[in-house]
Amino acid sequence: MIRLANDWREYAVLATGGGYKLERWGEVVLLRPDPQVIWPAQRDLFAYPGLDAVYHRSEKGGGHWEYRRPIPESWHIRYRDLTFVVRPMGFKHTGLFPEQAVNWDRTAELVRNAGRPVKVLNLFAYTGGATVALAKAGAEVVHVDAAKGMVERAGENARLSGIANGIRYIVDDCVKFVRRELRRGNRYDAVVMDPPSYGRGPGGEMWKLEDALFPLVTECAELLTDNALFFLINSYTTGLQPAVLANILTLALKGRKGSVDAYEVGLPTEEGIALPCGAGGIFIHA
Repeated sequence: MIRLANDWREYAVLATGGGYKLERWGEVVLLRPDPQVIWPAQRDLFAYPGLDAVYHRSEKGGGHWEYRRPIPESWHIRYRDLTFVVRPMGFKHTGLFPEQAVNWDRTAELVRNAGRPVKVLNLFAYTGGATVALAKAGAEVVHVDAAKGMVERAGENARLSGIANGIRYIVDDCVKFVRRELRRGNRYDAVVMDPPSYGRGPGGEMWKLEDALFPLVTECAELLTDNALFFLINSYTTGLQPAVLANILTLALKGRKGSVDAYEVGLPTEEGIALPCGAGGIFIHA
C-alpha cells in the first residue's frame, strides 16, 4: 500500500523519467536525480521551458547544481498552516521531503485527538518537518540531530510556522542521547525517527541501519510512557520493505496494546503515476 502526500499546493512533481524527477517548489522548478525512477521520460525533462536548476551527479560521488537562471539562495513554501525554508544544498537535497506530509498529517491528528499533553521525541530529526507539524498540533517536542546546521534550520522552520515555544533542540548522537534519557528516567508519549542508512555522530560514531535499528527501537520502546500514543519509523533505505518496519515495531513493542501499520510513502505526479519515496511504519496505542 502506498500513501500519497496529495494535499500540497506549492509543491508538485511535474514529470519523471530516466533517473530524474522534475519538481515545482513554489515558483522554482528543479530537476533532481531519483534512484527509484528507472522508467524512461515521456518528454525531454532537461528541455522543460521553466527549468531553473539541475543537479548533476558525479561518477566519483556527490555532484553539483547547474543553474539555468538566477534563483534565490533560499525561499519559502507552505503546507497547510506550516512554512518551510527551501534551499538547494549538496547531494541534491533541498532541506525538505514533501512526501513526509503523509506522516505529518497522521501523527499531528493523533496529537490533536489525544485530549492530553503529549511529549514527543524526534530522532534524526533533520530540518524538523515532523517537529514543526507536531508542535503546531500542540505537542511538546524534543528534536535531536547530529548536524548543527540542520537543527538551526529546524528552528527557522518553527519560527516561520509561528511556533515560539514547545520545542527543545538537541545537537547530539541519537543513540547516545536515548541512552542518557533512559538513565535519567525521562519518558515520552511518542517517538518519531527517520534514521539514515549510514552516518556518523558528532564524535565520529558510526551508524549502520541494518545493525543498529532494532536495538535503537528496543531502547526507545523503554522510553515510552505506559499510555504512549504512537511510535513512527520512516526509512529511505533502498530495499527496506514496509513489512520489515512492521516486524521491528511488533517485536520491539511486544506486550503493548495497539496496532501496527506499514506502508510506502509517495508523491502524486502530473503524469498520473505515483512516485514511491520510502517506507513508513507506525505503532498506534489502542
